[in-house]
Amino acid sequence: MSASHQRLQQVRASREPEFFRPRLGALVLAGLGALGVLGTLGVGPAVAQTAAAASAPASASVTEQPLDRLPYTPSLDTASMDRTADPCEDLYQFACGGWMANNPIPSDQARWSVYAKMANENQRYLWGILDKLSAADPARTANQARMGDYFAACMDEDAAERHGVAPLRPLLSRIDALKHRSELPALLAALHLATNNERLFFHFASGQDLKASTQVIAFAYAGGLSLPDRAYYFKDDEKSRRLREQFVAHVARGFELLGDAPNAAREQAAQVLSLETALARASLSRVDKRDPYKSFHPTRAAGLQALTPGFDWSAYQRALGLAPLATFNVTDPAFFKAFAAQLKRRDLAQIRHYLRWQLLSSQAPTLSADVVRANFDFFGQTLQGVPQLKARWKRCVELVDAQLGEALGQEFVSRNFSPELKEKTLMMTRQIEDAMAARIESLTWMSGATRKRAAEKLHAIVNKVGYPDRWRDYSALSVTRDDLAGNVMRGNAFELRRQLAKIGKPLDRGEWGMTPQTVNAYYDAQMNDINFPAGVLQPPLFDPKMDDAPNYGNTGGTIGHELIHGFDDEGRQFDAQGNLRDWWTQKDGKAFEQRAACVANQYARYVVVDDIRINSKLTLGEDLADLGGLVLAYAAWKAQVADLSPVSVDGLTPEQRFFVGFAQWDCSQARPEYERVKALTDPHSPGRYRINGVAVNMPEFEKAFQCKPGQKMVKPAAERCKVW
Repeated sequence: MSASHQRLQQVRASREPEFFRPRLGALVLAGLGALGVLGTLGVGPAVAQTAAAASAPASASVTEQPLDRLPYTPSLDTASMDRTADPCEDLYQFACGGWMANNPIPSDQARWSVYAKMANENQRYLWGILDKLSAADPARTANQARMGDYFAACMDEDAAERHGVAPLRPLLSRIDALKHRSELPALLAALHLATNNERLFFHFASGQDLKASTQVIAFAYAGGLSLPDRAYYFKDDEKSRRLREQFVAHVARGFELLGDAPNAAREQAAQVLSLETALARASLSRVDKRDPYKSFHPTRAAGLQALTPGFDWSAYQRALGLAPLATFNVTDPAFFKAFAAQLKRRDLAQIRHYLRWQLLSSQAPTLSADVVRANFDFFGQTLQGVPQLKARWKRCVELVDAQLGEALGQEFVSRNFSPELKEKTLMMTRQIEDAMAARIESLTWMSGATRKRAAEKLHAIVNKVGYPDRWRDYSALSVTRDDLAGNVMRGNAFELRRQLAKIGKPLDRGEWGMTPQTVNAYYDAQMNDINFPAGVLQPPLFDPKMDDAPNYGNTGGTIGHELIHGFDDEGRQFDAQGNLRDWWTQKDGKAFEQRAACVANQYARYVVVDDIRINSKLTLGEDLADLGGLVLAYAAWKAQVADLSPVSVDGLTPEQRFFVGFAQWDCSQARPEYERVKALTDPHSPGRYRINGVAVNMPEFEKAFQCKPGQKMVKPAAERCKVW
């Protein structure tokens, strides 16, 4: 959930953002293998290393084995609790203290959590499937053969070593042959097809028109940066200056791996930083990107061309195989003006150096061990504190999941998702929607006209559970057993062409933005749908063996969270059909903002790490969804058990089990380096505050644990935040 177009498309990941890649293919390699953290954006190596890191093996030791079935962990695990802690002082420690003590962060991870652990177990299970499919069995289906051959090619480390950077030579030669700026559009088109990310100046794809959600138009997205956030390029504190020095050393190392002399490599690396800094200064901040109006600038072809004199968009589109397009959305006009200015100002040699670097960095996970290791050293080790690179099998599972995700999803769903589980999820979803309908009807701060429109939007939400009704067709994707880098580049081109082919076509409302095996969920404001992949509907997140209380606290909270995204500070700006339209009266809008400000002010006081506090303007949507979602889940649970007589279990009352079940979905811990990065980039608050920050606003929690005034988890009634 970090790239500009992800935010613009309003695809909202719920609880573990580092696992999220919307639209199944955008930025595929941007986060794979680079950090040793699944799905996290970042690429590049570093020269400076700690002594411990320097002595670490090339990848984490392979002690894990493939799984033939998913393991069982209950959705409320008393062993994960710390009964010595007082929940009225710190619910998170009470619910998760045992988990944190018993689950140290693995050496190949920046953060470890219940979600991350579950995703790792999913990976081991998928590893078992892919390992079997990698045998050249003639009985394999076409998709099974694609996945098996892709995985086999990825696992062949000897082949990667033999090839080195040779897979990039054709594109590197094209870059070296750039002699005139008029040749750049065709060159960028070729590079974008090979990489399918925003790293090479910008990203060009399709998206729903924000004012006419049934229309699919072309989008030009700002990009061009290597570091995780624009602020890294110009923050002037000592840590930031040191990090930029390490980044330049890392880029220089990349040029040396391409065969450049050290002196030339250092000079070229400095030029890369200079160019990226100019682009960063012209880019929207992450907080600005949360305002959809700031990323919505529809224009005709002449308007797009006027933004970038010297860059021929018609030639670029022809090179992508597109007929001339009439309508575009430019997410960041100031960026594209700066892009054009840099093309004019920089000599061609500097542009060639920048393109060589971004190509190498984007494709690093597919190359030889020295490139992979260099890539990890900076963005995994230096930037996020991860001691060891992930085992190769993990990186290969991630690649298959990213590029053949729905084919792999068919294998996962056929083994792990039942109609009964789907119906149970839909029933819980309907109950939570009923709770939301009741809350909308009872709101005293909202006028009748706005309440009517809110109810219309609520009833228009489409709930997608488990997997798509129609599976993706991969027949046009060619895969071979001896060409990992080629497979990845063909996969990138396949996905980008698939996205571009949507332009001008009827909107496919059945499409999913996550694979079925993903351990996460999301809301899409333009689709006005909520998506619950099969992967997130497994223990310990959803546990059919467990009583309702923890399930409603956990999965019910997730469902409520996603539903509230349709009514948070961003989602509320879209109507029932997914159009960017203000359907609120002015008075009601101000009343909402006043209530949301209570949440923002609360979270702005929380410290993430060192002296860094939560940027609550960045996290507001997720914080609102966490709070409102649990309020809805509690109401739905009470309705579910109204005619029952729930009893205490393991010394916990039903109400206490609800709140402990809620808290245990985000038992987690993170490395301080990672926390510093995420404080700048992550729209989610840290786990402790996602739990305590919600419970402190709920009188039901105070009553459940008989908390007393003056305790940390007790807020005076007048100070509690309440929106929905």
